[in-house]
Amino acid sequence: MKRPEKEKVIADFTEQFRSADAVILTEYRGLTVPQISDLRDKLGRDTSYAVTKNTLARIAAKEAGIEGLDDLIAGPCAITFVKGDYVEAAKTLRDFAADNKQLIVKGGYIDGAVCDAAEVEKIASLESREVLLSKMAGALKGTMSKAAYAFVALPTKAVRTIDALRDKQEKAA
Repeated sequence: MKRPEKEKVIADFTEQFRSADAVILTEYRGLTVPQISDLRDKLGRDTSYAVTKNTLARIAAKEAGIEGLDDLIAGPCAITFVKGDYVEAAKTLRDFAADNKQLIVKGGYIDGAVCDAAEVEKIASLESREVLLSKMAGALKGTMSKAAYAFVALPTKAVRTIDALRDKQEKAA
């Protein structure tokens, strides 16, 4: 690759590093071109899966202000740039790796921190955003129901106590 081409690739990758919500690195050795195309399709439109020279990727990451990826960008390395929900991308990579043993998740850069393969696996095991939101809504609803019961319980108890006292005074009279 000639120098102007390298500079363009570095500029493109630097922009992708900056605009991505998460970056997940994989080793793709042994995957065929149709398998990689299938993976790209499964990842969706908001996620790009790119193979590049490691030196160019390291330079682009440093220019984007990302430190600590040098150890992960080694050997045959592909970079997944995720825009949006990185949990879904991590799940897709995990599921694809389960079916295609050649794909190995190396780690990534998520929420401003470098993470290893185990941490990416933990992220992939999280429930989807919608499920978590519905669980939170259910917990809030339960809490509000308990609060409503507590607010109604005191006046109800006071009314019952007053009625019991009135009945007792009527029987005594």
